[in-house]
Amino acid sequence: MTIYDLCLAWNWEYDADFVALLDRACETRDLSLFQATPDNVEPVKEALNKGELIFRALFDRASDEDERFLPIVKWAEEQAACRINAYPLARRSWNKAAMHREFKAAGLQTPYTTVLPAYHTEPEPHAENLGRLGGSFAIKPAHGGGGKGVVTEATSWEQVLEVRQEFPDDQYLLQAHVMPDRLDLKESWFRVIYCAGYSYPFWWGTQTHAYQLVTGEECQKYSLEPLWEIAALIAEVCGLELFSTEIALTPAGDFTVVDYINDPIDLRLRSRTPQGIPDQIVEAIAHRLAAKVAADISVKEFDIDLHIRQF
Repeated sequence: MTIYDLCLAWNWEYDADFVALLDRACETRDLSLFQATPDNVEPVKEALNKGELIFRALFDRASDEDERFLPIVKWAEEQAACRINAYPLARRSWNKAAMHREFKAAGLQTPYTTVLPAYHTEPEPHAENLGRLGGSFAIKPAHGGGGKGVVTEATSWEQVLEVRQEFPDDQYLLQAHVMPDRLDLKESWFRVIYCAGYSYPFWWGTQTHAYQLVTGEECQKYSLEPLWEIAALIAEVCGLELFSTEIALTPAGDFTVVDYINDPIDLRLRSRTPQGIPDQIVEAIAHRLAAKVAADISVKEFDIDLHIRQF
């Protein structure tokens, strides 16, 4: 039997740099890292079933796109392994309609939004009054990322009825546009990466998708502390250890969560692509994840030992 501390399931070629950073971060804490990839996913599943392979923690960055990894996820659940972005919580966070309701219940500011039932559930819903959505609005399927199925400049109910048929089993959100303020010529649109109790806020280029880290001086100058507070509250709502969210500061002074939860997040390095995250931040994320795994494993082993002593 071979035992590893952390299993990382990954299948995106551009994750390679992050994987290397995570491997080094694990080494600094004497953690062993095992990589489950499309090249070895079948023998890994077999080894787990036979009890020849065990891991204490799982970080899954593959099963959302490749169902072959789901048995590994299920094994981790059944063995009560420590998990980063546990699959049930991740699945829940992928539902924008559900997150919209939970964000509102938690007191988070969101754009004016109407949630429509799936086309297969209700092909011809009652026509909505689109007035509160403004002259143009966004139509978004409740699931999916990367802009798939999203119409950003809708103007009519007829468009809504047509677009809903692209993903007929999914709910759709009709969402008003949010106009950000400008702070010293910068558009006040932010992407915040949350990782294991810490937040990394960035100025976010909505057209360039470029990250620019918010400095401490900027935080004080523009009173941007709510970016950290909002990310922490979102973490409480969704239960994930690693995600990003987009927040706009409006001219009225409202911090509005526009793009609720992104998971899994793109961890490409700035040194590799202009749209990447600054390298030192990705390295910090790797170390924070390794530290969390080390802490979780330690707590779990202590609880098991305590249970045995009490028994």
